[in-house]
Amino acid sequence: MHARLDHVGLNVRDLPAQLDWYRAAFALKTVFEFRLEGPGLTGVVLEHPHGWRLELLARPGSAPGLRAPDPMTAVLTEGYGHFAVTTPELDPVYTALVAHGAGEVLAPGPSPEPGVRMAWVKDPEGNLIELIERGELEERGTTVNP
Repeated sequence: MHARLDHVGLNVRDLPAQLDWYRAAFALKTVFEFRLEGPGLTGVVLEHPHGWRLELLARPGSAPGLRAPDPMTAVLTEGYGHFAVTTPELDPVYTALVAHGAGEVLAPGPSPEPGVRMAWVKDPEGNLIELIERGELEERGTTVNP
């Protein structure tokens, strides 16, 4: 089977605020916006210049779900826990995201995967984001440039 991850969907409380934050923090551009009148669901699909996508979804009456303060707490609950992006330069990306208002969770350091570095931040609503630095990324062109 040939399959590739298309996007990550993230349910948010304040769509305009989260939209502004993700656009600024990750240099994402709006691909399209939609509204489903029946359930009152509003969504925006964002895309990074290197092709990865994030879909932000909001619906009136939603309630907060998992808002784990760190990755070890997140894995105590089954289901969605975080999404991850890769970058060839972990330290400046981590610093830039924190400057854009990301919460500091885990400073850059070694990953459990040999030869890989990682860091963790939270978006303004507390959703966990893992940042990964792999040595071969630069030649593959899969980068994040906040």
